[in-house]
Amino acid sequence: MTSAGSSLRSVALIAPLFLFLGFFFLWPLWTMISVSMRDPAVASALPQTATAITGWSGEGVPAPEVQSALANDLRGVQAIELGAAVRRLNSEVSGFRSLIPKTQRAVKDAAEGAPVDLTALDPRWADPAFWTAIRNASSAFTDRNLLAAADLGRDDTGAIAELPAGSSANRLIISRTFVIAGTITLCCLAIGLPYAMLMAATSGWKRNVLMLAVLLPLWTSLLVRTAAWFILLQDQGLINGALVRLGLSDAPLPLIFNRTGVVLAMTHVLLPFMVLPIYSVVNAIPKTLMPAAASMGAPPFAAFRRILLPLAMPGILSGSLLVFMVAIGYYITPALVGGPNDQMISSIIAFYALQTANWGMAGALGLILLVVTTALYLVYGRLSRAGSPLGA
Repeated sequence: MTSAGSSLRSVALIAPLFLFLGFFFLWPLWTMISVSMRDPAVASALPQTATAITGWSGEGVPAPEVQSALANDLRGVQAIELGAAVRRLNSEVSGFRSLIPKTQRAVKDAAEGAPVDLTALDPRWADPAFWTAIRNASSAFTDRNLLAAADLGRDDTGAIAELPAGSSANRLIISRTFVIAGTITLCCLAIGLPYAMLMAATSGWKRNVLMLAVLLPLWTSLLVRTAAWFILLQDQGLINGALVRLGLSDAPLPLIFNRTGVVLAMTHVLLPFMVLPIYSVVNAIPKTLMPAAASMGAPPFAAFRRILLPLAMPGILSGSLLVFMVAIGYYITPALVGGPNDQMISSIIAFYALQTANWGMAGALGLILLVVTTALYLVYGRLSRAGSPLGA
């Protein structure tokens, strides 16, 4: 076989992999980034206005040429395109929903090519705020969604400023997401590390039982596991019933529709992602190290802290990174067992995508998750190249 034929055969073998990565990984990511930065509604509906208004200084009423361009655009624009542009402009300045249809009817009633005095038609056209909104929205590319995702926006001068208090809570929800994900990571670590060490210390059927207890949740549907916690955490559920019967509580504890329920359910769901990486590392540590340290007079905790913990750190970092990254994108469990103040960023993305059809904001919030996840991967890669953080 010639070298050219061998190369073609190699390309044919790896082509399905690249097609899979491109179609199911790169293309969705690019779509998400694109919709978060593109907003062509106004530029598509009012192309002549978008071009003419670029020379406006932002003071007073734009020149008659800009007003004529707007009139020409309104004569020929399709209703669907104009509707999207009006929604975009009305989100900047309230009043466009009535102003644009009124102006469109007037310019269609006027003779073709005849000048239309927009300020005489409606006094709102004499307000520079309405023209500023058109100018700001005339570009097909915008940072509006990315800024709004962090509760920021641009004022009349174009400078970045805080949004009015109470108008957005994205920053609060993002912070809440990181706090919940961090709490769940710590809970999984507190349970997963001793559990993985116990698995590594046992053998035979005991290890198999412990491994099966970890793997069984992975083989069960996430919705089923969350529904099970929904039943267990209720006031008349198994947990509260046991606490009352044992005399540990006089009344049912509030375990559902609050932060406690979210942490309990997500810790159980994500625990395998912590246990398995730690176990794979701890199981490879020679079993003779701890007895050797004890024979040399090291107390058990000192031997654990100075020998076993540093050697297990790669597994701890892997498990913590994996749990945290999965937790910040969780949707079903907080939505079912959490309260209004426990919803995470994925719930807000679903709200923008499914209820308001605001794909730009959904993409911008998704881009935040992507940036955080990528940064965590880079941090982990740097720590991995530097060796064990504790100097093992």
